[in-house]
Amino acid sequence: MKPLPPVVEPSVILSFDFDGTLHDPDRVPPVPVEVFEALGELREKRGAVWGINTGRSMAQMTEGFLESRFPFLPDWVVAREREVFFPNDFGRWLPHRKWNKRCEKEIHRLFKRSKKLLKAVRHEVEEHTGAQWLEMEGEPAGMISRTEEEMEWIVGHIGPMVAEVAELSWQRNSIYLRFGHRDFQKGSSLSEVARWFGVGAAGCFAIGDSHNDVEMLDPAHAGMIACPGNAVAEIREVVAARGGYVAERAHGAGALEALEHHFG
Repeated sequence: MKPLPPVVEPSVILSFDFDGTLHDPDRVPPVPVEVFEALGELREKRGAVWGINTGRSMAQMTEGFLESRFPFLPDWVVAREREVFFPNDFGRWLPHRKWNKRCEKEIHRLFKRSKKLLKAVRHEVEEHTGAQWLEMEGEPAGMISRTEEEMEWIVGHIGPMVAEVAELSWQRNSIYLRFGHRDFQKGSSLSEVARWFGVGAAGCFAIGDSHNDVEMLDPAHAGMIACPGNAVAEIREVVAARGGYVAERAHGAGALEALEHHFG
């Protein structure tokens, strides 16, 4: 699997969340073939480059390409909501070294400075809920709750605690939560991708369905925003309030609907 031939002068950036937006595991195929047809047409007629902006790691996203039966690779990927990758001519994913190293350095400093606070957050979570705390290489702190209701309680409870450190934030998708740096998330990463291709925010389209897509669905990063019909209520409200498009159809069909709305 390889990317399409490069666009000589990109003028549009298309940013898609993966799980819950493009990818529907209950559908066969998980992403409608019409989506890829639309991407090819927008590439030819509008100079569009496209990518996946996901909470998955790059290794997990590579598996996702196979799961979703992508006929060609995207032009870029934002993995773990912050790390930027571009494919070479052979389909091998290469890191955007300057951005990724800066991201890693700043997050390392932040977590070192926030060690005591995160320990207190972990104590509160484990004391009052059944959520599982996670620590692994590249993911210094995160958790998985048992239910979405439990995660709602956690978010409401730890918010004032985390506010003590201005740069500390989190990204949440359903029952999953990952702590990170305020300046490195899907929105800022999309802007870095756009800068790489020489496209301003007005030329960026973004679509997502969950809480960790909020920053990406910001006019500061994307002038054209949308969500599929299956998006969580908070995202639907955010997109509508920001003048974006709330699709009626779900998942990939909703993404196709949003592309048709914004590009005709």
